Amino acid sequence: MKIVEIADEIFRELGEPCTLSIPAIAYWLRSNVGELNNLIYTSYSINPKDLEIIKVENLKNVEIDEEEKAVFKKMYMVHFYSQKLRTHMITLDTDTVVSVRDGDSSVTKINRNEIAKGIASVKSQEYHELTRLVSAYRMGKSVPRQVAGDDTVSYDSSATDPRVSKNL
Repeated sequence: MKIVEIADEIFRELGEPCTLSIPAIAYWLRSNVGELNNLIYTSYSINPKDLEIIKVENLKNVEIDEEEKAVFKKMYMVHFYSQKLRTHMITLDTDTVVSVRDGDSSVTKINRNEIAKGIASVKSQEYHELTRLVSAYRMGKSVPRQVAGDDTVSYDSSATDPRVSKNL
């Protein structure tokens, strides 16, 4: 799957924000393939010819799976809300008036602290979802290191064992 296709999916899932573009998302994805590899213990890379994300297994190029793509997309969501929170914190000192009424003189302002709390809450939720996805991925892809027991010798259960006493 091409990086641009994943970027397009992310862009649409975010509701096509006017402050963001597909090339900007694709750039971030290309730049953070190493972080994906570190999180889920894989070895993906970007094919320079067609900008497709691949890994080499058994001398074949293998595309990214849906589970791995979900982790990658969630990584971007955490980045997106971190960036949004950072931008909001920078503009916290500016005063924004939402509405002004002339009759009985009313002015309504945005409570920036509540907005910051809301963005931080969404970012925290996205981060927790990312950690759950990574844990589930690692559990699903893990293989046992050792199998205890003797599975190679067959045992005839119909034969009597001389160690077992017949006087029970």
